[in-house]
Amino acid sequence: MEKIPYSLNSRKVAEATWEWLEKRGVKIPEIAELVMLLQKDYYPDLTMEECIHNVEQVLSKREVQNAVLTGIQLDLLAEEGKLIQPLQDMIRYDEGLYGVDEILAFSIVNVYGSIGFTNYGYVDKLKPGVLVRLNDKSDQHIHTFLDDIVGAVAASASSRIAHRKQAEREAELGDEPVKDDAEEDL
Repeated sequence: MEKIPYSLNSRKVAEATWEWLEKRGVKIPEIAELVMLLQKDYYPDLTMEECIHNVEQVLSKREVQNAVLTGIQLDLLAEEGKLIQPLQDMIRYDEGLYGVDEILAFSIVNVYGSIGFTNYGYVDKLKPGVLVRLNDKSDQHIHTFLDDIVGAVAASASSRIAHRKQAEREAELGDEPVKDDAEEDL
């Protein structure tokens, strides 16, 4: 019997990403609120619709989907007590010296450049909006990875906005803006 070669279904990966964010209680407008917080002082006319659009664009990237699904799976396994010790306790209690959750988040912000790192650091420290709920340790849910992932998605969407707004400014000045991956749909 001939073995059928493995073939990834991109649509299923994308759908699973959206589905698992929803199952874990994260809504796109909540991430967009973080984006607005990060960008409102720089772009006072920024709309929530723009923020939502940019969050959706970030979540459409395969690298981001991979990080989201990986982080959620690790959180779920920790909730079920299925990780080896001492990893189980490090993730369950969100150990301060355990930084792999941030490393996974960096894989998301890295897609959108250095401004994403500064935005991520800011929201990770401040923990506004949905991040307050995800960091609440008073129930049985573990979001050690998800809180950092959500912050990274917001930081990346903020970076994407900054890149796009710069390109718009250049276009207004008659300059031909340089398109990079962050502005792929200009």
